[in-house]
Amino acid sequence: MSTATYTLPELPYDYSALEPVISGEIIELHHDKHHAGYVKGANDTLEQLAEARDKDQWATINGLEKNLAFHLSGHILHTIYWQNMTGDGGGEPLEKDGTGQLADAIAESFGSFAKFKAQLSKAAATTQGSGWGVLAYEPVTGRLIVEQVYDHQGNVGQGSVPILVFDAWEHAFYLQYRNQKVDFVEAMWRVVNWQDVAARYTAAKERANNLLLAP
Repeated sequence: MSTATYTLPELPYDYSALEPVISGEIIELHHDKHHAGYVKGANDTLEQLAEARDKDQWATINGLEKNLAFHLSGHILHTIYWQNMTGDGGGEPLEKDGTGQLADAIAESFGSFAKFKAQLSKAAATTQGSGWGVLAYEPVTGRLIVEQVYDHQGNVGQGSVPILVFDAWEHAFYLQYRNQKVDFVEAMWRVVNWQDVAARYTAAKERANNLLLAP
């Protein structure tokens, strides 16, 4: 019996909707091949874990757990990534756009939007190897933090909730930007969907008490 759990979400826009920042060719390959690969990898690993439980054979448990974390985190981060972008995006969160609470939280956590933008840009552009720059809600303090995520799952504060993610893997930009990762990260700010980020911030803040075991 298949234990397939995860499915590839549909894009919320056409392949070409983010041009000229990200080409339609990149979006198609990124979503239909790379993201789909993480979904398949997560489901395949779940089936292998189920087989290991049935046979009570655990010689490969370390590799299976690592594979599950890698593919599942890749699936989750990409699902957020697609929603975080829009062809009508860019700028910064503002009160008049209904994203004032997010703007206030960014200012409180980082000093200003400009300082936050500089930190996330640098985090994304300098992640060693493959990885992500992430704005996350940290539920212990109720503040926003920037994280550098190696691969998909490393270097993350446990319990933090990603609300804005910049994919800095080469497959996200190389066909268009070649090896100029810094240029790609700078261009990404032109397609950020602040309405989506603000909604994720609100949801993470409201659910924070349910995430923590400690009073």
